[in-house]
Amino acid sequence: MGPDDEDTVRRKRIRYRAWHRGMKEMDLVLGPFADRRLGELSEDQLDVFEAIIAYPDITLYRWMTGAEPVPARYDSALLREILNSAAKP
Repeated sequence: MGPDDEDTVRRKRIRYRAWHRGMKEMDLVLGPFADRRLGELSEDQLDVFEAIIAYPDITLYRWMTGAEPVPARYDSALLREILNSAAKP
């Protein structure tokens, strides 16, 4: 398998994980975001997105709803983009 194939498989795996969470609410935030942006994310951004989808759903949900602030160590431009996209009607 070549580098392009590995990248394609990685992106498909990430997209699947974004759509198949434990909480439907997070499926509906992370899945559409992955559909829109996954193809254009850099390798570094993919690393960040993979880290984000590894966070527990309840934690992401609390951050998304503002019930808890995002701790500085988890704050990233990509996470803010995801949370902001979730806030749009």
